[in-house]
Amino acid sequence: MKISAISQFNHDDIELKPIERVYNGFFKINIYRFHHALFAGGKSVEVKREILERGHAVAVLPYDPKTDQVLLIEQIRIGALASKQSPWLLECIAGMADGSTDYEDVAKREAFEEAGIELNELEFMMSYLSSPGGTTERLYLYLARTDLAGYQGGIFGLDNEDEDIKTHVMSYDEAMLRLEQGEIDNAATVISLQWLALNKQRILSDWKNS
Repeated sequence: MKISAISQFNHDDIELKPIERVYNGFFKINIYRFHHALFAGGKSVEVKREILERGHAVAVLPYDPKTDQVLLIEQIRIGALASKQSPWLLECIAGMADGSTDYEDVAKREAFEEAGIELNELEFMMSYLSSPGGTTERLYLYLARTDLAGYQGGIFGLDNEDEDIKTHVMSYDEAMLRLEQGEIDNAATVISLQWLALNKQRILSDWKNS
């Protein structure tokens, strides 16, 4: 059953002034100045927001339905240093789309670069805004039907991006336990594993009949 959206507003309810670029490095920062419609009627005063423009990204969770295993990667994430005992995180395979809208192709490219695997069957899970109060980034999540029985694993990553990535194959139950215990705590991986938990029986049935 599909239900209609709650919000009564859309793009027409925003008066956006020209966007100002204030930083243009690896990431970009723009200043947005705008008025918006108010719930009580009328429009707001001018609002100013600094927005990080880093483009969209893709994450993929390889899953083997025969062995009931998933593949996760481990790498250092310096942004986690401020709030986590170890900034080496367990994550889905992921990467920036770099302007591409062929998100399946991005997922396949990243899987080969970060885990040395070739993906063919991808199931779109969902997309979400990572932090819309401060960035325009949207992440596109995929589940990949993968044969992990003979996967050897190893250390991967691109030297020119200073990547040092180790792969881990574990049972679905172990991954969910690591999620429950808080070891897995980055958004894309949390959402991907929870999506798999919610849709696992349907996915197994669909794949069995395909």
